[in-house]
Amino acid sequence: MTVYAALLRGINVGGHNKIKMSELRDVLETAGCKQVQTYIQSGNVVLTSELDASSLQHLIEEEIRNTFGFSISVVIRSSADFEAIMRQCPYKEETLLEGESIHVSMLSFVPHEDGLNRLAAAERGNDEYTIIGSDVHLLFRKSIRDSKLAVHLAKLGTPGTVRNWNTMKKLSDMIAKQER
Repeated sequence: MTVYAALLRGINVGGHNKIKMSELRDVLETAGCKQVQTYIQSGNVVLTSELDASSLQHLIEEEIRNTFGFSISVVIRSSADFEAIMRQCPYKEETLLEGESIHVSMLSFVPHEDGLNRLAAAERGNDEYTIIGSDVHLLFRKSIRDSKLAVHLAKLGTPGTVRNWNTMKKLSDMIAKQER
């Protein structure tokens, strides 16, 4: 059994794609996932499964489509992947200035060179990013809502979902507890 983080993209935002986390837990447990835990309403799930990441992604997307009647993207990271994301982050919480924040965009796949070039050429103000594999570490100097960089992440050409550093830390803690 592998511990995974399943990150649902675009649920419970602006009254669209509503899923109650208790219902999601029930659906995933019925589908064979174990130790299913959710964190806040934005689609953060930690679970264990015998499936590989790709099969788990397909299962969750299909169960959501069949149960809730809409399609969303799900990004899967194993516990080892998630640990690497946390360890490799080039931005350190203790060095943030007032108003700055760290986020991570976890992508469905590694972006192609043309996507990387489009993002590199985009206006991003003084926000910073570092891409490691299929994850984009983001440093926003002000709010993500006001960020030019955040608007241009779609130029990478791969679906992804963004989480703030506090959520990343909480998920990391949940994963570590399930690993024990």
